[in-house]
Amino acid sequence: MQDQPAAAASSPDRLRLAVIGAGLGSAPHFQSLADLAGEADLAWVYGRSAGRLAGVHVPAPARKTTRLEDILDDASVQAVLVLTPPNTHLDIVQRAARAGKHVLVEKPLEIDLDRATRLVQACETAGVTLAVMLQHRLREAAVGLQTLFDAGELGRLVSASASVRWWRAQSYYNEPGRGTLARDGGGVLITQAIHTLDLLLSLTGLPERVTALVATSPVHRMEGEDTAAALLHYAGGAIGVVQATTAAYPGFPERIELNGTLGTATLESGELQVRFANGKHLALGARQGSGGGADPMAFNHAAHRTVLQDFIRAVQAGRTPAVSGRSALGVQQVIESIMESSRTGCAISLPTASQPGCRRR
Repeated sequence: MQDQPAAAASSPDRLRLAVIGAGLGSAPHFQSLADLAGEADLAWVYGRSAGRLAGVHVPAPARKTTRLEDILDDASVQAVLVLTPPNTHLDIVQRAARAGKHVLVEKPLEIDLDRATRLVQACETAGVTLAVMLQHRLREAAVGLQTLFDAGELGRLVSASASVRWWRAQSYYNEPGRGTLARDGGGVLITQAIHTLDLLLSLTGLPERVTALVATSPVHRMEGEDTAAALLHYAGGAIGVVQATTAAYPGFPERIELNGTLGTATLESGELQVRFANGKHLALGARQGSGGGADPMAFNHAAHRTVLQDFIRAVQAGRTPAVSGRSALGVQQVIESIMESSRTGCAISLPTASQPGCRRR
């Protein structure tokens, strides 16, 4: 399907790219592309059917297509945004990498750690840039907290917590594939809480081991989990706690806390509050929606724009993007460890996926 005239040649100062996937989650990406028109040219938009593409506005001279080959065979396309369901990412990214296209993929990388690792390796082997849309890392307040933490201004980490108490009505999970292992890779952890958990891990690093429980509550009929709780054991003795659910009506702001020997930082829905032991106080950022309630798209696209802009500039400069594919493997490793700990009753040591000799509790 091609319903518009051929695209004009891209400016050498702008990255020529294509969007693969036109579902619900594509809206903030298109908004970001519109904002970044001075840095990128949209050449193609792919959808699995003409019906899916019918409601998508594509600014001229970009084209719509239901043939992925149209994008992969277009030598002028330098990069692709992969916004399709998680279980399709590996095949699409492998094909894009072989075609020499740089890739920005929507979270999660894939439905499990093995497939996610193969996806990252495919891009590394092909020598193309890979970034992931884990945009919470690049919110203003999160960047500020990272700077403080890296500079040692909170002192030594004592404890940490991440809380994602969101709400999804049953109608959300009635959509085909939602919350399934085959398409999404699971439920609340890999689809909703992955953003907050990834941000926590980008600050604290990976834990040494994980102890966890997950469950599907009476609130939902779904294959994956809608409730999870985990204990993270860090080298040096710090302890982390993770709580995640989509069964907390009507949905509450996500929250991260870092407790250090020199102060405590609280990051809640884009707003950072730091209280130091010497009496000083720091505030940064502002409250913003995160899609934690009935409307999963009730959030500002500014952080999406920041990740996309960083990706564009990383490709042009030949550098690693701020949210690289390899850096996103950590959160998938922890999610997989949480799920395995719940299945086995064992404390799961990282980076191994199991702990021989552990007894079921």
